[in-house]
Amino acid sequence: MVVGEAPGADEDRRGVPFIGAAGQLLTRMLDAIDLPRDRVYICNTLKCRPPGNRTPEPTEIAACLPYLRLQIEMVRPKIILALGAPAAKTLLDSREGITRLRGRVFPRYGAKVVPSFHPAYLLRNASAKRPAWEDLKLVRRLLDGSPP
Repeated sequence: MVVGEAPGADEDRRGVPFIGAAGQLLTRMLDAIDLPRDRVYICNTLKCRPPGNRTPEPTEIAACLPYLRLQIEMVRPKIILALGAPAAKTLLDSREGITRLRGRVFPRYGAKVVPSFHPAYLLRNASAKRPAWEDLKLVRRLLDGSPP
C-alpha cells in the first residue's frame, strides 16, 4: 500500500491518486523494485485537495483519518509506503519530520510502515533521490522476507 498526502489538481479532478508528474515518477519507482503499480493499493491521507494545494491542516487530517484506517483495514497490506511528512506523521502519530522518519521501519496497523520522500518533493530536490532509492530497496527486502 502507498499512502500520499492529498490529491493534486489532476488527481482531485479525476478521482484517481498519483496520476500527474509525481504519479509518473511513483510508477517508475515501483517498477524499479519490480512492483507493478497495478499490484499496489494507492491512496492519500486526505481524500480531497486542500485549497491552494497547501499542506493539510490537522482538522482536515482528523476528518479523513477514519477513512484511511478503513482502507488499511480492508486492504490489509503487509507494507505501507508513507510518502511525505503528512502521510508519515499521520500513520505514525508522530511529530518528527520525514527526514528523521525515513530509512526506518515502524510496525503499525498490522503492517510495516516505511516512510519516504514524496515523489513531488523528489521532482524538486534531486539530492533526495538517493535516500528515496534506499527506502525503496528497504521495501523490496521486506517484501522478499529479508530483515530490514
